[in-house]
Amino acid sequence: MGQVHHFLDISIHRNREGFFLSQGQYAEEILERAGMKNYKPITTPVDTRQKASVIDGKLIDDSTSYRSIVGALQYLTLTHLDIAYAMQQVCLHMHAPRDVHQTMLKRILRYIKGTIGLRVQLRTSTTPMITAYSDAD
Repeated sequence: MGQVHHFLDISIHRNREGFFLSQGQYAEEILERAGMKNYKPITTPVDTRQKASVIDGKLIDDSTSYRSIVGALQYLTLTHLDIAYAMQQVCLHMHAPRDVHQTMLKRILRYIKGTIGLRVQLRTSTTPMITAYSDAD
């Protein structure tokens, strides 16, 4: 069968140092489905000043579309770890999304637009050691 190049919407590129995993094509498809392919990119996935509650704003008309885009973006966190917190925030409101939550979702999509080229690198190693990083606060 040969070397793997694409698996479950993840592109895999191999070099001497290891593997690069990317979901750029999948991200483009999400932006197309959301109708945001031509939107201007933004540098951060979440507005730190905005805290939306379950009663802010008015209920949106198409909650099915909201849930569909949020679900698709959850799979994108495999290679875009930087959107994990923002995704958690929009997932909190899946049961009754409001216009402020949809604005939060659009911000994530605009961030994805500007970071489509990001990849995760998995390095080869001669020692069986796992290195992990955490933000303790």
